[in-house]
Amino acid sequence: MTTTGAEGGRRRRGPGMTEVARAAGVSQKTVSRVVNGEPHVSPEVRDRVLRVIRELDYRPNTAARALLLGRYRRIGVVSLGSSLYGPSTLLIALERAMQRAGYSVALASTLEGQKVSVAVDALLEQGVDGIVLSEPIDDGTPLRLSSDVPVVSVGEGVELAQGTCAVVGGDGIAAARIATEHLLSLGHRTVWHLPGPQDWWAARDRLRGWREALAAAGAPEPPLPSPGDWSPASGYAAGRQLAGLSDVTAVFAANDDMAIGALRAFADAGRAVPGDVSVVGYDDIPAAAYLSPPLTTVRQNFAAVADRAVDVLIALIEGRAAPAEPADQAVELTVRASTGPVRDPGPPHPRP
Repeated sequence: MTTTGAEGGRRRRGPGMTEVARAAGVSQKTVSRVVNGEPHVSPEVRDRVLRVIRELDYRPNTAARALLLGRYRRIGVVSLGSSLYGPSTLLIALERAMQRAGYSVALASTLEGQKVSVAVDALLEQGVDGIVLSEPIDDGTPLRLSSDVPVVSVGEGVELAQGTCAVVGGDGIAAARIATEHLLSLGHRTVWHLPGPQDWWAARDRLRGWREALAAAGAPEPPLPSPGDWSPASGYAAGRQLAGLSDVTAVFAANDDMAIGALRAFADAGRAVPGDVSVVGYDDIPAAAYLSPPLTTVRQNFAAVADRAVDVLIALIEGRAAPAEPADQAVELTVRASTGPVRDPGPPHPRP
């Protein structure tokens, strides 16, 4: 069989598994085991087969492999498809983790309002061995799906009509508690919060963690400004509401971009950071360390979350027990110069 290239040239069919097996002096089954990363192959034989694969430039046929083994070596990802730092960084980390594990990636985006169930069906039609849900938006009700392959959700639970499902991800509630507790430990009477959009479960988790930390410390819960949309502009608008209140001495923003907007609002109002107001963000975007002042923020380890999601999904695909939860948290507080000890705030002002 021959194929014709774009310029009309004739190109020979690439080598098949039979040629690899013959050149390596092994069976086709052994070549299949090496290609698919299966056990029961000695290191010497595996190295010899891999060397022949490289020499012959052998590329396994995905469709044929799926027919033989019942697997595609492909994982589907449902993602918002947004350029926002969190979703985009997690998506890149997921792709890298899957490639390291020997899987290709099929992506279905919900950015244009496509339902998650529709995205899942599209991935199943393409042929995938499992699905990762990296979808941060919901309508506040449990997500119900039907899938004949395992599903791992990053952050939020899913109800499957059939199949298996697991939930992994960084604990946004605990992370928000850490951020709030840091500000309280500096002597601030309470901490104000700039919430994110409440149709994002991450924003709701951060709001909940903030409330839990205040309640545990016996600190009063201030009223909330209008929820932002993750942008610096929405952080600036909320910051302007708080900048005129002298008893606002500590602010936890739902993400770094909103914190950046708040920093600008406080500067415009003549409120020094951290002298008058301490500010904490969330995400640790690359610019956070280079602001003036550098921003104290909660750092999410997206690579760790992605690795965990892929490890659990592959275990489900292969019918194995999920690996143990790592001891290290996927979030940590990075303390910089935007937070400091409280000053005397003076008498309270009317709330916005």
